[in-house]
Amino acid sequence: MTPVETRTVLAEHTTLRLGGPARRFVVAETTEDLLSAVRGAGDNVLLLGGGSNLVIGDGGFDGTVVKIATSGWRIDGESVEVAAGQNWDEFVAAMVGAGFGGLECLSGIPGSVGATPIQNVGAYGCEVSDLLTSIECFDRRTGEIRTMSAAELGFAYRTSVLKGLAGGIVLSARFELRPDGLSAPIRYAELARTLGAEPGERVRAAAAREAVLGLRRGKGMVLDAGDHDTWSAGSFFTNPIVPEPELPDVLARIAAVVDTPAPQYPADGGVKLSAAWLIERAGFHKGHTGPGGRVSLSTKHTLALTNRGQARTDDLLALAREVRDGVEARFGVTLHPEPLLINCSL
Repeated sequence: MTPVETRTVLAEHTTLRLGGPARRFVVAETTEDLLSAVRGAGDNVLLLGGGSNLVIGDGGFDGTVVKIATSGWRIDGESVEVAAGQNWDEFVAAMVGAGFGGLECLSGIPGSVGATPIQNVGAYGCEVSDLLTSIECFDRRTGEIRTMSAAELGFAYRTSVLKGLAGGIVLSARFELRPDGLSAPIRYAELARTLGAEPGERVRAAAAREAVLGLRRGKGMVLDAGDHDTWSAGSFFTNPIVPEPELPDVLARIAAVVDTPAPQYPADGGVKLSAAWLIERAGFHKGHTGPGGRVSLSTKHTLALTNRGQARTDDLLALAREVRDGVEARFGVTLHPEPLLINCSL
């Protein structure tokens, strides 16, 4: 475990490159170090992985930040257990390279393995819950390490029971992979077109990975220090799920101001609409700027709010409020942020 640092600027540890100082900052490179750091941190502790799903306030964090830097994995037949701090895309690349399929549609997603089950990370028709079988979790309230099965995690769209479990810390995750080197069935229309595949078809996992990376790069969703469109937390808003009873009124309101019908997708508890589609039809286009031009919507994808180099967190939140309130005023649909907001709010 690295010595405790003080006043570490958290902007240096987030993909948005935003966030004020931490009172204490610890890097844990082994599970033992992680447990020791967390046990000694008291109640005011923030766990930090890849920093890709966090918006940290300009005031920083007045407590202990523990950066989870554990790494590595162990393959056992068709199952693999991987450390929580392991870089996610490095892990996916290694599994595809080893001839396993299943994770390829989640290529290029920034962050660490341990964060993926917390919000059931997903992209291009695949979610972590499709392949995750269990996690090892440290319960700070009881001091116990226990295994939680996928069924116990209560996975839903971009969430799990872990998202509200303040005392639960993911130590490792176990996935069941496909040993034939073929992808999961291709469900996402854009990806199918790129691959020249039929929906539901399985292709070489390596080919699917390259196609996904190409699509993500085109949207500024693969980290690149030289591209400010990637200085983001990924998709800032989740796709809204409208309960069935409310859907007719929402669609009527949309139809009153937009000629083309809103894309709709089945979802638990209602119908999922496209946040990006709503944002664009509410008048917020790619590159739309916020305060002083220091933040903007990505020039490649309207769901990403980006730091153009000299931003503060307050600038980003002002832009997020503008977009959220504009969509609600025009369509009566409320957008909710996907990243965790630490010492700040919308």
